[in-house]
Amino acid sequence: MEISRRSLLGTAALGTAAATLPVTRARAQGKPVIKIGVLNDSSGPYRDTGGKTSFICTQQAVEEFKSHLNGYDVEVIYGDHQNKPDVGAGLARQWYDRDGVDMILDVPTSSVALAVAGVAKEKNKVHINIGAATADLTGKACAPCIVHWSYDTYMLAKSTGGATVKAGGDTWYFITADYVFGQQLQRDTSAFVTKTGGKVLGSSAYPFPATTDFSSFLLQAQASGAKVLGLANAGGDTVNSIKQAKEFGLTMDIAALLMFITDVNALGLETAQGLHLTESFYWDMNEGTRAFTNRVKPKTPDNWPNMIHAGCYASTLHFMKAINKIGPAAAKAAGSNIVDAMKSIPTEDDAFGKGRIREDGMAMFPSYLFQVKKPSESKGKWDYYKTIQTTPAEEAWRPLNEGGCYFIKS
Repeated sequence: MEISRRSLLGTAALGTAAATLPVTRARAQGKPVIKIGVLNDSSGPYRDTGGKTSFICTQQAVEEFKSHLNGYDVEVIYGDHQNKPDVGAGLARQWYDRDGVDMILDVPTSSVALAVAGVAKEKNKVHINIGAATADLTGKACAPCIVHWSYDTYMLAKSTGGATVKAGGDTWYFITADYVFGQQLQRDTSAFVTKTGGKVLGSSAYPFPATTDFSSFLLQAQASGAKVLGLANAGGDTVNSIKQAKEFGLTMDIAALLMFITDVNALGLETAQGLHLTESFYWDMNEGTRAFTNRVKPKTPDNWPNMIHAGCYASTLHFMKAINKIGPAAAKAAGSNIVDAMKSIPTEDDAFGKGRIREDGMAMFPSYLFQVKKPSESKGKWDYYKTIQTTPAEEAWRPLNEGGCYFIKS
């Protein structure tokens, strides 16, 4: 069975929401087809943290697993939600209803993710979220057909926020993307700051994705007298915030609460050195992470995988293992059938090693607090991180009984 690549026929009803990237197919005549839709930001501030590389890593999983497909074939398509909840929900509805998509993957931007999750829940179709941070996906917005992989606001706040306070950064000022992701990340980090004896002295919210000039917010942060600037944003916004902070000579410590190795690459080590950040994947962690990266990077040489990209790869592998277990007929009948099977099988792959999917849909892996290396410490391309702290899987995530997921019985 071979993978062929064809041009994706655009979903004209949604105009630019459709991508023109190729479709991955693993198909033989007469077999049922399981269809995966990778949905993210391919043109805005999150295009490097997710974007085309998420699609490539999903393709990689299908290519590696194609010889193990048990009675079905797989297609992968790609779309751009433009960071707009209405576009994301509309494309999700079209994919599920008209185009036969069985699972929607990635979906950064928490407001879009919650909209897509609502459609998935309504139709009992699988949504595996990788790119959005909102912890509500395994809390009040949970569903038996939803899985959340790689990170969330609770994990980020506990790892980066908690460690910063312990290191003496006990007064904070936040610059926050004014939508559900930024709001929740500020809320969760503030809780850890105050719990460990720190104080929040103020915050500035900015409209997302309309802002690229953070100068007025940085001046307000400096004037607050806080020791730490907490950046409750991501992607290009984080990169621009840090660049402008350096240009202004900001004397505060910067806590990049959601930052990726792709952002560090955009900043360069001269600017990014010394920053602390949290990811659940780093390409140079071990033999498995290096092997996965070496298989992928020829296809995306200028954008090596971060924890979103690795999550797309790993979750797609686990999704196909679950379908092997229950069969394509049961998989087509209900998304919850697939997710139940995903929860029943331990996860294992090169990107994350061994783990599990918790009852509420949270993928359970350790989180890692990294410090960005100095230029003199880096030995080569993308050699950017030093591991400062590891939080075990069972400690990294919000306790199961605190999330408020409706089908979890405490």
